[in-house]
Amino acid sequence: MIEILKDACLLEGHEWDSVKMHDVVRDVAIWIDNSLGKHNSLIQAGLGLSEISHIKMSASVKRMSFVSNKIERLPDSFMECPETTTLLLQDNRGLAEIPDTFFLAFPALRVLNLSGTDIRALPSSINSLYQLRALILIDCRGLTELPPIGNLCNLQLLDCDDIRLHRLPQGMDKLTDLSCLTAIHLKSIDQGILLKLASIEMIDVLGCRLLSTCFDELSSLQKLTSLYIRLDRSSVSNRDHTWMSRLKSFHIVVGEDFTWMPVEFYSSPRTITISNCEIFSKGELSGMLQFASNLYLVNCMGLRKLIAYNSFSGIKQFIVHYCDCDFKPAEEGSGRFDPLPNLEYLCLAGINNLESVSDISHLLGLRFSKLCRLDISDCHRLRCLFNVGGAFSVPNHMEHIKIHYCTELVELFVQCGSSQTTLVNSEIPRVRKFLLSSCPKLRTLGEPENMWEHLDELSLTNCNQIKKLPLSIQTSKNVKGIRGESKWWNQLEWDSDNFKSNLEHCFQPVQY
Repeated sequence: MIEILKDACLLEGHEWDSVKMHDVVRDVAIWIDNSLGKHNSLIQAGLGLSEISHIKMSASVKRMSFVSNKIERLPDSFMECPETTTLLLQDNRGLAEIPDTFFLAFPALRVLNLSGTDIRALPSSINSLYQLRALILIDCRGLTELPPIGNLCNLQLLDCDDIRLHRLPQGMDKLTDLSCLTAIHLKSIDQGILLKLASIEMIDVLGCRLLSTCFDELSSLQKLTSLYIRLDRSSVSNRDHTWMSRLKSFHIVVGEDFTWMPVEFYSSPRTITISNCEIFSKGELSGMLQFASNLYLVNCMGLRKLIAYNSFSGIKQFIVHYCDCDFKPAEEGSGRFDPLPNLEYLCLAGINNLESVSDISHLLGLRFSKLCRLDISDCHRLRCLFNVGGAFSVPNHMEHIKIHYCTELVELFVQCGSSQTTLVNSEIPRVRKFLLSSCPKLRTLGEPENMWEHLDELSLTNCNQIKKLPLSIQTSKNVKGIRGESKWWNQLEWDSDNFKSNLEHCFQPVQY
């Protein structure tokens, strides 16, 4: 729906995770709302206001917006607004305190947004907002606790994203209509609280490490569809995970803290992250992995144990960062089936012993039959991209290759086995995007020539040993952009001056 409204120019992008109404559409909407003389909305957004005590308004106003001002204080006594249902005060960074009785003036309030303010506490009068449906406190950096909110029995949304709230407030067990809870910095959740949230649909407490008892409570929440949590090791052992089939999206982190997340995973619907621990060797994670589409491993040991003798057909993205891998010969029988048969994206970073991507294939029994994107970085023993021949074939659906800071890389493809081994045409990937940086020993993009016939984007930076582009690139009509340093471009060797002139308009110089 949001994309449809954006395509119709009714909404436009605002920062990376939000949208806003187009200014003209907004003005028309306000005009229509107030055209009948009822003055339902009071819009005082972005006017540089430092206070609102002087604002004249009707007692019948239903919506108030003081967004993006410079408000530093709210009046101790505010005229009663018995019909106001929406109060927007977000993005007033100077607002640090709310008078104790302020909220008593808004008995019908349903939506309250205080995001992006510097409030250090909410007054107890917040508990008098019996009709409140949404309490939004995003990025209230000075707020570390909430007063009792048990009277907010109609509350459906409690958004405490990016505030240092370590414990849920008293009265949470009374919020039986709550459908969305976001509080990523929680330290703990009391046993039994989750069981009371019978209407909950989304829980985001990714910073809170749930104990096994709390994890078991999640299985009884029949309306839960989105879940973002962190677990300790005991919470994943010998448990029935079939209830996870109800989840439309989740991100479950198992293990110690992690601070970095690949950008591709932010929009991924079903992710499991295993961080800073030894991989479980008895299939403890198999139940959860059956429902995952993305698997992210960081600083883990025992990679082979995780997916040995199992097939996880749902996993499409697999990211391995700084994991300790022993690339000894695979155990007998370990390659009988592909454990990740639908894998489309593979990212490898900081794998110290990795000499070829084929090593990962042999270690885990991966066949890369649907792999279309490959990212490799900081693998300082990587000598070639793939070993070709024998039981291994190059992923022929691969369209996007990105290699960064692999200082020992000397070739893309190395023939192994018989010297007669060559790539047949059906095995050759049709690469469309090739991004290479900081690979100082790589001298050539190599054979086969027709691998590059479909290339439309090429980027080569700090790869100065590459003196010549393959002829298929020189003659290609598909290339739309070539990025690199001007010095490198000027030193390239060409089969014909015409080839260079044909691609000159595609070259975009970059500074490295």
